[in-house]
Amino acid sequence: MIFNNNIYIILALAVAFLISFAATPMVISLAHKIGAIDVPKDARRVHKKPTPLIGGLAIFLGFIVSVICFAVIDKETAGILIGCAIIVTVGMIDDITDMKAIVKLLCQIVAAAVVVYSGVRIEHFANPFARFGLGDPYIVLNFWVSVAITIFWITGICNAVNLIDGLDGLAVGVSSIASICMLAMTLITQNLNVAIVTAAVAGAGFGFLPYNFNPAKIFMGDTGALFLGFILACISVQGFLKLSAVISFAIPILVLGLPIFDTMFAIIRRVLTGRSPMSPDRGHLHHRLLDMGFSQKQTVAILYTLTAVLCLTAVVISTRGYRRGIFLIAAVMLIILASLKLMDELKNPDKNTDFYTNIDSQTKDEKFDDSDERKVDINEKN
Repeated sequence: MIFNNNIYIILALAVAFLISFAATPMVISLAHKIGAIDVPKDARRVHKKPTPLIGGLAIFLGFIVSVICFAVIDKETAGILIGCAIIVTVGMIDDITDMKAIVKLLCQIVAAAVVVYSGVRIEHFANPFARFGLGDPYIVLNFWVSVAITIFWITGICNAVNLIDGLDGLAVGVSSIASICMLAMTLITQNLNVAIVTAAVAGAGFGFLPYNFNPAKIFMGDTGALFLGFILACISVQGFLKLSAVISFAIPILVLGLPIFDTMFAIIRRVLTGRSPMSPDRGHLHHRLLDMGFSQKQTVAILYTLTAVLCLTAVVISTRGYRRGIFLIAAVMLIILASLKLMDELKNPDKNTDFYTNIDSQTKDEKFDDSDERKVDINEKN
């Protein structure tokens, strides 16, 4: 039975990958026909030439076909699929016509409400202070509070993934890495249906990624970014936040740590400077890395690594405890900082020019002195 279950998960991943990979060229052609093209107009844009959008449609096609083929379509899964369809439709309209932000947010809330209505809700939190005798082990949420928190979580992650979609391959790569981690965690908790859905997300993301690497042939646009954020948020609620363990709340926050913290810092930065939290700027983490001199590919690689570290930490914490997870983060961060320092030295050899110049001058002086000594010896012999 376990063998058969694993086969379903592998097939779900493979089918999603193949369909997404095969559908992307057709989506590129469709984008040109309907005018879904991203033309760089401001300094925030990193790309220099018009690039097709709506690549997320290929990701969604790979995902939906795989889920329908291999997952059990119960009430919760059906609600998630309907919500995904709403989000993808909103994203496509926005990629083609530039939908107003408030209208887009309202549509996201409607999609999240459909998911909540299907039964996917954050119903309680574990109380980390219960071991010290402070309160009950679990904090059970009021129904309406539960609904509000779940909708806030889904729409928040939805927009967080959209905000990091600023470099070729960044958002889809980070989302795919996060989905692989979630797949591992759902296998640990033996939640087969959620594992199949998660495998479909991972396969669809990786199938699109070859077309989205720098230089990108197509962008996934809001169609893909909103969809990936939405489905990852739904999976985190259905697979982790409904569990009764203290660590269940920490896992999705770590796995989705990059878009969450980048969005939090963006909101704080904008509010402190007297701007609207929704106003765009060039202060995201990937922009800062570019300004430090890293190329697009190097920046994306660094952020992939950071996401992988956070995901591995989530797995270690869930299986081995907080202490080992913290140790893993500290060890890897030290290695990354040392590597960045070494890369900086290799990129700026002029910093060590004086050192090598001094060595060369000393060597020349020693050679000169040595020759003078030999001349003295010869004169004395003569």
